[in-house]
Amino acid sequence: MSSFNTDNTVQPESFAFTAESMAKAKAAIAKYPEGRQRSAVMPLLDIAQRQEGWVSLAAMNYVAELLDLPPIKVYEVATFYTMFQLKPVGKYHLQVCTNLPCMLRGSEEIVETCKKELGVGLGQTTADGLFTLSEVECLGACVNAPVIWIGDDYYEDLDIESAKKIIQALKRGEMPKPGSQTGRQGSCPVGGPTTLTAIAGGDA
Repeated sequence: MSSFNTDNTVQPESFAFTAESMAKAKAAIAKYPEGRQRSAVMPLLDIAQRQEGWVSLAAMNYVAELLDLPPIKVYEVATFYTMFQLKPVGKYHLQVCTNLPCMLRGSEEIVETCKKELGVGLGQTTADGLFTLSEVECLGACVNAPVIWIGDDYYEDLDIESAKKIIQALKRGEMPKPGSQTGRQGSCPVGGPTTLTAIAGGDA
């Protein structure tokens, strides 16, 4: 077996899409004009990650072969974008934004809460393989900071207690409701809307 990672992550020797994943891959490739299939590299890496749980060297080579690309072209994409995990992660990957807006709103406390609740540090996975805790750059939800990204969902407007509740729910096998944890609608001001507070034609 070979190793693609500096931490000597054991790599699987082979990878292949399941029938379901292949159908998704073909649909993604079909979106691009003939001769431009290489543009599907990111969607196919995402499909591989959803199937495998991470993106192994074998999966990268498979995607390269499928798109008739030199493997290095796929490696370049997979290693550049932080959304692609180059080593196994837990079933629940908690990615805590610690960029400036989130930091100003208490993301350091959220990180420490996650560490205590999970018993692991940043970049580590719990012994049962359920949780991985990571620190990430801007998630683009600054107005609803601080934010944790889990799976396909954002958990926003966090504080220590709401972060604990999310982790406890996941430990019970429940999926907590994503979005604002304070009940804020979208990105409305914390104190409520200050404009367009009435229905058009109604009373102010």
